[in-house]
Amino acid sequence: MNLKAVIEGLLFVVGDDGLSLDEISKILEISKDDTKELIKELQKDYQSSSRGIRIDFLGDKLKLTTKKEHNNYYQKLLTTEDNTTLSQAALETLAIIAYNQPITRISVDNLRGISNNHIIRKLVAKGLIKESGRSNLPGRPILYETTSEFLDYFGLSSINDLPDMRDFLQEEAEKEEVDLYNSKYKEEN
Repeated sequence: MNLKAVIEGLLFVVGDDGLSLDEISKILEISKDDTKELIKELQKDYQSSSRGIRIDFLGDKLKLTTKKEHNNYYQKLLTTEDNTTLSQAALETLAIIAYNQPITRISVDNLRGISNNHIIRKLVAKGLIKESGRSNLPGRPILYETTSEFLDYFGLSSINDLPDMRDFLQEEAEKEEVDLYNSKYKEEN
């Protein structure tokens, strides 16, 4: 089995969270020195001009990252005209952040029930949210909050202009009430 390919796959799967050298060694069930050697070989493979990613140590974690020399293309991707509208998932994520700010990505993930790494990166790149510090929770995760660009995008003068969620919840509850007397379902005699 090609362990370099396994490492590449592991780093892809964990995304922004990255993996430590110890974690990779344990998963592969090989020594730390063997793991280091495999990572060096993989880093050398990525130095080719035909590759768009590389492996970097960021903090104590190994992560797949893009090559800096391609940054202008990544910026174009995030700012293209086709990319100015927000997807339903991005709007949901943005609403969760707006109503709960400052909030960690993990909290957003828990509320949405799905990982939001990519969406949060896009919202940061679009300038609609920003990092606003670190939580006191274990690992000190990043806190996110909305920006003035968010207010501009939605035509708000302040975050206090957001609609009250209780109004939405009451409307939804009223929609769900069913008048059993006038229901289309009738008892049979």
